[in-house]
Amino acid sequence: MSAPQEDLDPQAAPSAEAPQAEGQKPADAAAEPVAAQPGEDLAALLDEAQQQVADYHDQLLRAHAEVENVRRRAQDDVSKARKFGTESFAESLIPVRDSLEAALAQENQTAEDWRSGVEATLRQLNTAFERNQMREIAPAPGETFDPHRHQAISNVPSEHPQGAVAQTLQKGYLIADRVLRPALVMVSAGPA
Repeated sequence: MSAPQEDLDPQAAPSAEAPQAEGQKPADAAAEPVAAQPGEDLAALLDEAQQQVADYHDQLLRAHAEVENVRRRAQDDVSKARKFGTESFAESLIPVRDSLEAALAQENQTAEDWRSGVEATLRQLNTAFERNQMREIAPAPGETFDPHRHQAISNVPSEHPQGAVAQTLQKGYLIADRVLRPALVMVSAGPA
């Protein structure tokens, strides 16, 4: 069973048991005039709430505009990265081209001069590859076949264990840790 509810109405008359303080007027005496009417308080609260809603709406519009600006900037950055992403690598290759053109412009060169010029150009190319984190994939015979870095052309009998690289036909290349081109290999089928 629940306890009887007390009268919570603030306008209700005090119970007969509640003693009145000395000098206090009885509840049915004329009430003092209130400074502000309840309607005026509600109007002020409504105005305040409407101002908050307007502020929140303004903040929402500004946040939406900022998100759009960030999205546009990100799209521009991606576009520029695609367009100019190879710029560093291209700059590294320009001296290699210059060396090749200079070699072709020389007349009456000996085979030894050609060889030393090609070796110097290859060193420039290797420097360009290193600067741009490009590395060779050149598995040695007997090395374990890695399907992520090697492409098997065929299985051949060899002295190496089954599943090992028997021969590398073409080097592969990595850029950073991503395979640009897998190495073409022949895989050992085991001893014949």
